[in-house]
Amino acid sequence: MTQRHKFRKSMHRAAGPAIAVIVVLAMIGYIIFGPTGLYAWGDYGQSVEKKRVILSELTKKQNELQNRVNLLDRGRVDPDLAEEYVREKLGAYHPDEYIIPMEPDAKP
Repeated sequence: MTQRHKFRKSMHRAAGPAIAVIVVLAMIGYIIFGPTGLYAWGDYGQSVEKKRVILSELTKKQNELQNRVNLLDRGRVDPDLAEEYVREKLGAYHPDEYIIPMEPDAKP
């Protein structure tokens, strides 16, 4: 056998294991650096924390709206809230009254 033939034969034998090693390394790289890999877990933790803050704000707003709905219930309407609501929607106020708009979060 010539040197060239031995070299080709050894290259053919090494091709399979070399491809297998490359595939395994690619899988390991994907596990570590991929979109759902080990490095992405830290981002998920931050994202979950941000979503929890948003959820708590939305829950607070939902509770405020539910309270307002309960106060406007037909069977037991709060007179002050009903008057405020009607005046706001219909623009029904006396000429000598001053309307001071307030932010919904502002406390008197």
